[in-house]
Amino acid sequence: MKIIVDAMGGDNAPDEVVKGALEAVSKNIEVILTGRGEDILRSIEKMGLKELPRGVEIVNATEVISMDEDPLNAVRNKKDSSLTVALNLLRDDRGDALVSAGSTGAIVSGATFVVKRVRGIRRAALAPLIPNNAGGFILIDCGAYAECTAEYLLQFAFMGSYYAEDALKIDSPRVGLLNNGTEPTKGTPLQLEAYKLLEKAGQDGDLNFIGNVEARSAMLGACDVLVCDGFSGNVFLKSAEGMASLILTELGNMFTKNFVTLLSGMLVKKHLRKIRARLDSDKIGGTMLLGILKPVIKAHGSSNATAISNAIRAAAAAVDTDTAARLQTNISRMKIDEADDNM
Repeated sequence: MKIIVDAMGGDNAPDEVVKGALEAVSKNIEVILTGRGEDILRSIEKMGLKELPRGVEIVNATEVISMDEDPLNAVRNKKDSSLTVALNLLRDDRGDALVSAGSTGAIVSGATFVVKRVRGIRRAALAPLIPNNAGGFILIDCGAYAECTAEYLLQFAFMGSYYAEDALKIDSPRVGLLNNGTEPTKGTPLQLEAYKLLEKAGQDGDLNFIGNVEARSAMLGACDVLVCDGFSGNVFLKSAEGMASLILTELGNMFTKNFVTLLSGMLVKKHLRKIRARLDSDKIGGTMLLGILKPVIKAHGSSNATAISNAIRAAAAAVDTDTAARLQTNISRMKIDEADDNM
């Protein structure tokens, strides 16, 4: 299996990206690094390696898409960027999946226009796994598209449900709609219309729709898939990340305050490590972009080598599950028009 990695994407590229890619290489996983060849080789040399390791290939790309560029224009105009080259390789079957820590907008736009969406899917969606006290749930969408229609949310629900079944091995995932209350009458016109569509899909037996879910309830295990527009989902995700960081910082400060708390911390050190591991985004590595014909994983912009390595492994797992094929097979169940605006 070959995973294409955008070596120039992210805050810590290329050193951490290259290091993480090399850590992920195994007898079952090979990587193709796209980017400035000299920079990539320099990163490899920093790791103490004199030659290109087995299972690693470099495809040169002279340009880089920065975070502040217009996503669509950057993909169209920078034909030799590390991300555009990587997307073309994926489209042309040179690799099985793609990982990038670069611009979210550029990744979504590029995947949509170069690799293409599953026919009938209106919009792709980012679907991260969020840890909670029940193990975790899929949040969809978390920022691919800030403005959505009720039809998009309906499709997000199906995509998230199939992904939860495939990736998390959950039978009949509980699908909830993010809202500011549990009553069917809560929310903006978007949530009200989406609720009706999701409720009907539930009545038809196509989804296990459980109704509106508040943010706090989702963190306490109320659902397996939480559906929302990209704006709300991104706010939710970053709030959760900030809270996790605050909790870990406060725990660290509390147990190093004085000798007594330090001793107490030593007694619960094992349990604290488990908590930190569950809340560590580097362990998850990346977020799946659902609705695209081939697996595309968006790694966090600040990803270190560990996060990149885990993102590559997540990409390999996504190839095995092949959720895209399942979406295509079941597209008629999503109650959309036959015409496809795959643009």
